Amino acid sequence: MPDHAQLRRATAWMSATAVEEAGAARISAAGDSSGHFPLEPDIADGGCGPGSTALEPGWLYRRISGRDDQARPVSDEELAELGDPMAVTFFRAGRFPTTVQELLSELPATAAASRKVYLVSEAGQISPVAISERDMRFAITTAVDGNQVDLLVSTQAGGDPKKGFLQVAAWDSVARVFNFYARFESSWVWAGNSWDALEPDSRGKGCFDSHINGCAVMKELRIPWINWQSERATIRLADDDPLRHDQLFQQVIGAERLELTVRFLITRWTAARLAEVTANGVVDHPDRLLRHLFTSTTVNLTSTDRQSSTITADSGELTLPTGFWLNQDILLDDLRLFTQAAPPRAQAAGYLAGLTRFGFRQEEKFSGFSQPGDTFFAFVVPEAAHEDNEVIRQMVRKGLISARFAACVLMVDFPNPVFSPARSLLMRYVPTTPIKAVNLCDTVTQAILDAARTRNLPTDSPEARFAAHWQVPEDAWQSVFGQRVDAYLRKVTQQIQTASGFDDYVRLAESRRRQFRLMKLNEFELTLPVTNIPPGAPPLAMREDATVAELA
Repeated sequence: MPDHAQLRRATAWMSATAVEEAGAARISAAGDSSGHFPLEPDIADGGCGPGSTALEPGWLYRRISGRDDQARPVSDEELAELGDPMAVTFFRAGRFPTTVQELLSELPATAAASRKVYLVSEAGQISPVAISERDMRFAITTAVDGNQVDLLVSTQAGGDPKKGFLQVAAWDSVARVFNFYARFESSWVWAGNSWDALEPDSRGKGCFDSHINGCAVMKELRIPWINWQSERATIRLADDDPLRHDQLFQQVIGAERLELTVRFLITRWTAARLAEVTANGVVDHPDRLLRHLFTSTTVNLTSTDRQSSTITADSGELTLPTGFWLNQDILLDDLRLFTQAAPPRAQAAGYLAGLTRFGFRQEEKFSGFSQPGDTFFAFVVPEAAHEDNEVIRQMVRKGLISARFAACVLMVDFPNPVFSPARSLLMRYVPTTPIKAVNLCDTVTQAILDAARTRNLPTDSPEARFAAHWQVPEDAWQSVFGQRVDAYLRKVTQQIQTASGFDDYVRLAESRRRQFRLMKLNEFELTLPVTNIPPGAPPLAMREDATVAELA
C-alpha cells in the first residue's frame, strides 16, 4: 500500500502514485482526444528526481525526465549557460542551501525587499480538529536581478524544513526561460527549462507534468482563489499550531497579489517564446502553438464567489462561474463578440437540493476523512487555462492568426470551453513541419475548408462548422457570433431554472471534473468534491441548445 507521502502528493513534481498510474492505464485504454497531456506510467521513479542515482552532497545534478534516465552532475559548460538567480547566486559559487530559510537569507538584500509569501492548502478551510495533516505549502516570489519577479519558491509550510520538499522556478533574463530545480537532501537537481516542457521526449514528465507549458502555475488563478489565503478566505490554524510562529507564515499576504504576478510571468514567457519561434519568419513547430487554440493543454479551476456553507434556501440566486459556460476571456474580452445576455443564475434552493441528490461531500479516502457538502467555495469546475488563452492572444497580436480565425475555431464548440473533442479533431489540419509565419493561418484555414468541401462530411462535423463560420462576412462575425452566444446563454438561463436542467449541469460539471482528475494537476483528493455519480459514467458535452448529451 503506498504511504501517505505517495498518496497525497505535496507537489506535482513527486513520483506518480499507484492511483495515477491506474488513471494512465484508463486513458490509454479509452483513447484521449481531450488535448491535455495524459499521465505517463513511465515516470514512477521520481519524475525530476535522481532516479536510482546516489547523489553526492553539495552538487548540482541534471535530470530532464524523458531524456535522462538518471541524474548526472551538471558540467561546467552547462552551469555557465544557466543564467538565472539560483545558478548565479548559489550554484556557480558552490553554495547549496538545504532549507528555504537558508535560500532566502543568502539572497541579495534587494531580494528580501521584494519578497512576497503566499499560503495554500486544499484542507485549509477544514477544521484542524477534523483532519490532522493539511498539506500546507508556501509559495514565495522575489525579484533578485532587477525589479521583476525572477525567483519562485515552493515549499512545505511547517514540519522539518530539511525533509520537506523545496523547489524553485528561476527566470533567466538573458536566455528568457524558466529553469526548474528541486533540492534532494543536500544536493540540487536541475530538471530542465521552459523549452524542455515543449519537447516531445520530456513533455508532461517530471516537473513538466504540471508546468506543462514551461511556466509558472497557479491553477486557482481567478477570484476567489480557491484554497489560497486571500482577501476572500483565511486558512484555519489551531491555536497551538507551531506554524503561527513561523517567520514566513507571519509574512503571508493574499493570493490576489499572486494572481497578478502569475499572469505577468505567463505573459513574459509567452512573449519570449513567440519571439523566438518566429524570429526568422518561419515557425518550425506550428502544431506546438496551435494546440493552445484547438485543445486544452491544461486548465484552471474556477468556482462561484460564494462560500458553500453560507448558501441557504433563502439566498436567492447563485451565479455559476462564467468559465463553465464558455471561454469568456477570449471570446468576450479579447475577440469582443457583441453580447448582451447576463450570466446564468441558479436558484440557491436548487443548488442545495442538488448537493443532497448527488451526495456531494469532501472526502479523502486514505485518511478516512469525509464531510458532507460542497467544497469551501461552491461549484468548482475546470475552465480554459490562462496559459492557453495567452498564447492565443499573443498569436493574434503578432498576426500569426487572425482574430476571425480564432473566433471561427472556438465557435466550433464554444459551449465546451475545455476538453472539446470537436475542436481537437481540427488539429489534423495543422502542419507539423516548418512553415512561413505569414502563411500559417491561411494554410490551416484552406486545409479545413478543402476537407469540408471534398470529404462529404456531415454538416455538424467540426470542418463543416468552421467552414460555415468562415462564410460570415468579415465585418459581421463579431455580431453574428455574439448573437449565438446570447441565444445560448438565454437557453442556459431557462434550463437551469428547472430541476432536470440543473441536474444535467451538475452531471456535466462532474464529467469535466473526472477529466481533470486524470491530469497531474490533480494533486490532492480534497481539491474537488465527490458525488454519487459513478466514476465510469459516460463523458458529457454541452450542446449549443443548452442541453447536455453523452459524447459519442
